[in-house]
Amino acid sequence: MEDESQGRPGINELLHAAVTAVGGVERPGQVAMAQAVTEAIGNGSHLLAQAGTGTGKSLGYLVPALAAGDRVVIATATLALQRQLVERDLPRTVEALRPLLGRKPEFAMLKGRSNYLCLHRVHEGVPQEEEEGLFDPFESAAPSSRLGQDLLRLRDWADETETGDRDSLTPGVSDRAWSQVSVSARECLGASRCGYGAECFAEAARERAKLAEVIVTNHALLAIDAMEGAPVLPGHEVLIVDEAHELVSRMTGVATGELTPGRVNRAVKLSAKLVSEQVADDLLAAAEGFERLMELALPGRLDPVPEDLDLVLRRLRDSCRSVITALGSTRDKSLSDEDAVRKLALASVENVHEVAERLTHGSEYDVVWFERHDRFGASLRVAPLSVSGLVREKVFNDRSVVLTSATLKLGGDFNGVAASLGLPPEGTEDPEAPPWRGLDVGSPFDYGKQGILYVARHLAPPGREGSRGDMLDELAELVEAAGGRTLGLFSSMRAAQAAAEELRGRLGELPILLQGEETLGELIARFQADPRTCLFGTLSLWQGVDVPGASCQLVVMDRVPFPRPDDPLMKARGDAVDKAGGNGFMAVSATHAALLMAQGAGRLIRATGDRGVVAVLDPRLATARYGSFLRASMPDFWYTTDRNQARRSLAAIDAVAKQAEGKQPEG
Repeated sequence: MEDESQGRPGINELLHAAVTAVGGVERPGQVAMAQAVTEAIGNGSHLLAQAGTGTGKSLGYLVPALAAGDRVVIATATLALQRQLVERDLPRTVEALRPLLGRKPEFAMLKGRSNYLCLHRVHEGVPQEEEEGLFDPFESAAPSSRLGQDLLRLRDWADETETGDRDSLTPGVSDRAWSQVSVSARECLGASRCGYGAECFAEAARERAKLAEVIVTNHALLAIDAMEGAPVLPGHEVLIVDEAHELVSRMTGVATGELTPGRVNRAVKLSAKLVSEQVADDLLAAAEGFERLMELALPGRLDPVPEDLDLVLRRLRDSCRSVITALGSTRDKSLSDEDAVRKLALASVENVHEVAERLTHGSEYDVVWFERHDRFGASLRVAPLSVSGLVREKVFNDRSVVLTSATLKLGGDFNGVAASLGLPPEGTEDPEAPPWRGLDVGSPFDYGKQGILYVARHLAPPGREGSRGDMLDELAELVEAAGGRTLGLFSSMRAAQAAAEELRGRLGELPILLQGEETLGELIARFQADPRTCLFGTLSLWQGVDVPGASCQLVVMDRVPFPRPDDPLMKARGDAVDKAGGNGFMAVSATHAALLMAQGAGRLIRATGDRGVVAVLDPRLATARYGSFLRASMPDFWYTTDRNQARRSLAAIDAVAKQAEGKQPEG
């Protein structure tokens, strides 16, 4: 892989320099990944690279990206990884490679406009909103409300920050407070029309991105760039997607439309004073009709859309169209911030119009359903039946794409993930399909010696409702044997709460933390600080906890995390696969569960010295036909269904940990 013929250093030499600079250890998997990424960039092909925890995959793609000389976009799913790349990995790697490359590659972070402070909002307030009085200069310097305190702090921060990036504000502020000082792309006046355009933080970020070789962004902005027609990312030759197992769900999120009475009423309120009374009244009447219908909405898929809902949506669509036309042809000179008021109203009405138009147009490729939330009420949602065609067309076109994650092989191969991305099975001869290959570079961990996968085969299979007394008994025994040190991953918040309540009563000497009782960051910090502590929760814990060492030596999953049977979108996707002659359960439900179980099991071994047990308290993982597919998606732990073996192993691991902590095991 060395490019000696032209006197340039090869990828191995560059990687070695970068690893040395960050104080890391070069690993075979990292070298293999860097070579494969270099090859994909060189020949314009696509790569799916699975790189286990501890591989050092960030450098495995950063070094080839910096060496390429092309413009590269790196998209990640989590804020933590974006910060790591921009604040730690990229600065060190650029400096390490600078003498070898003979240049200093520039890099920049780019996010959606609403992630940046809007100076117009800070100084002029929110047009026509109830909260605008919070910017009254005569307001007390120390307002008693949390919102008022946040806004004053944001106003002070606006004079100090260099980037205006919300994520650089510590501590953070509530979503409500941030919404008062930020705008969406639709609400933005535009740099040329805004009195603060020359100082705009979002525009400055875009300019930095245009000049950079490497641009770090997020999956959401990548999805918007790919799907909405108007490019928001600078042109680039290479796309690297880290945490790529999240990409399809982020694409689905961007392609999903939603209507709620609150959103519709906001559009009415913002536009009422800007259009004629007749036009405003028509929209108000349509909104009232929609709200009355939503009060009676029952959760579930709408196939087809009922006639009464269709009529309401058509009226809403047509009245929104009239408002949009009127907003474009009238000006009210009595409004001092008229442009901002109009832009805000137009953005709100256009959003309602687009979703109503999509729903009334109807498409066999869309799924429509009602949702009802205890706190927020009913919503009407529409999402694509599949995003695979969109991803194939929009993401894999005219650039080399590298997708990487610790979990891309499900059931032992890449084909499940590839299918969700619109790619054919690996090795398929299809001149129309983008060429790609899968590469598993492994992990530096010896999973077979460091971890055990225990399946509680003797338990009763979980039902849809009701408590699982035998499961709670098993959980208590395992946690007690482990001496705490437990991350409990539950399929629902109700199950997590029931388990926490039960174990707090049984194991009073062991602290049991529950997601939702404090911020996630505070919970994880407490979990890590005291090895006797347990942390129970749901989905964000399955993928968001990185606690190496003795604080996490038992990871428990209460059941196989299949999608809810009443999830309209997942059920529709499974039915579509069945209708096409495939196996909808395996393609949708089992693949969904496999991805989560692979991610959840990955919480256990985070360093070469870690030891522990993953316990799945659902016998179906051992007894059902799909069990082998799910197990093949998880790390290759030593496998057992012997409950006594699991308890003995946990007790032994706990004893070693206590000795290392300077304590003697009880007993």
